[in-house]
Amino acid sequence: MLKNLLNKFRNRTSKSYQEPALMNAYARMPVSFVRGEGVHLWDEDGKQYLDALGGIAVTFLGHCHPKISEIISLQATRLLHCSNLFHIQEQAKLGEQFCRISGMDKAFFTNSGTESNEAAIKIARLYGHSKNIETPTIITAHGSFHGRTMGSLSATGKESLHKGFTPMLEGFSQVDYNNVDAVAAYADNDSVVAVMIEPIQGESGIVVPDEGYLQAIRTLCDQHGWLLIVDEIQSGMGRTGKWFAHQHEDIIADVVTSAKALGNGIPIGVCAARGKAADLISPGSHGTTFGGNPFACQVASNVIDIIEQQGLVETAANTGTFLKRQLQQKLGTHPKVVDIRGKGLMLGVELDQKYDNLAVKFLDQGLVVSVAGDGKVIRMLPSVLLTENQARQVAATTSDVVTGL
Repeated sequence: MLKNLLNKFRNRTSKSYQEPALMNAYARMPVSFVRGEGVHLWDEDGKQYLDALGGIAVTFLGHCHPKISEIISLQATRLLHCSNLFHIQEQAKLGEQFCRISGMDKAFFTNSGTESNEAAIKIARLYGHSKNIETPTIITAHGSFHGRTMGSLSATGKESLHKGFTPMLEGFSQVDYNNVDAVAAYADNDSVVAVMIEPIQGESGIVVPDEGYLQAIRTLCDQHGWLLIVDEIQSGMGRTGKWFAHQHEDIIADVVTSAKALGNGIPIGVCAARGKAADLISPGSHGTTFGGNPFACQVASNVIDIIEQQGLVETAANTGTFLKRQLQQKLGTHPKVVDIRGKGLMLGVELDQKYDNLAVKFLDQGLVVSVAGDGKVIRMLPSVLLTENQARQVAATTSDVVTGL
């Protein structure tokens, strides 16, 4: 019966989904997935897809990882929630684990990436006010994406996302990404308290800065007493071949935010800090109802254990290098391809122009990707479980789709 379902095929573009009770917040693709296992997804008609998107960098360990599923089931019978008014053992353990891999001193757990960045913004403002700065300013980058809440949206350097939500919150100044001089120009600005940066810009199309850029930003922060906040929401948790992408330059941030792959599908985020930044939040200055609950923390703790015990950070580096080479072999000289870039399993194929329904064309070929960078970049964020044969399949399908545009 399952075999018959898997052999069924229906043109995705002809399917109509009626969702009158849902707000129109997403331009959804014409497919509904009902099951996942490892690097594969199945839709309601039984068609199998190779998932090279991973829920936008979430399912690093693949769909329905057996150990994670076991932990979810076990913890669900023990304790889901009890409030941060009480000590939570699972949260304390996860805090120690996350601080160890990130080089931070203390962690605050949230439910998402945008909430983690909100916490980082509040830490920066507390830091500024502790120095008697009336209007603390955070430098962020053009093209950046830090979230959808008003604070994180104000930090985001994409004006198209601000439309309809102005005025943005004050206290943010955007500069060109990958431009050290643009940050250095604020050296005499006494209101600056922090630089908030993505080590790799994901939503803008897997934009990788020049080697040494992050080191230079770290030096500027040290020279001027600014906090360095790195947004590792999409690039963190081993995806790029290091636990965090900024570690490729051997620097330590003052504040690290992460989410997505931390829970492998269970909502959880974190804002961690070290040194002076770690002690700024005090009782009453910040909080969360659901963040850091026993359930999410137990899952995330096991995610870290699995990645460590199986050496999956190194695997991500090796598999990502292999996939990138396959893409370069298939598309490196293609007239429609401008660039193939990224680190580890965070890759982008930039095209010469925007093509309509690009992601849907991939769906029709059984491959799940997304389109970023103003519609011109094919973004790939697959699971670390991706095999070399599957990487070859991703590259071959991508070549077929691009050639057929």
